[in-house]
Amino acid sequence: MLRGQVDVDSERCKGCGLCIDACPKDVLDFSGDFNSDGYNYVEFANPEECVGCGFCGMVCPDMALTVYSFEEEEVS
Repeated sequence: MLRGQVDVDSERCKGCGLCIDACPKDVLDFSGDFNSDGYNYVEFANPEECVGCGFCGMVCPDMALTVYSFEEEEVS
């Protein structure tokens, strides 16, 4: 099963929300916290649903996201 991980650089994120809109699995959301510039940055809020497609990273104008994808072994 393909899984993913999104690392958010909260100091680079300006809270535009493009990544939230681009995610087909709704794994990103606004954190409710603010970075040192006063932006409400994005967080990886629903990690169990992430498939590592990378759409969020592709649309981020500030390159604040790093997306990893990996094959998860299924336990029988």
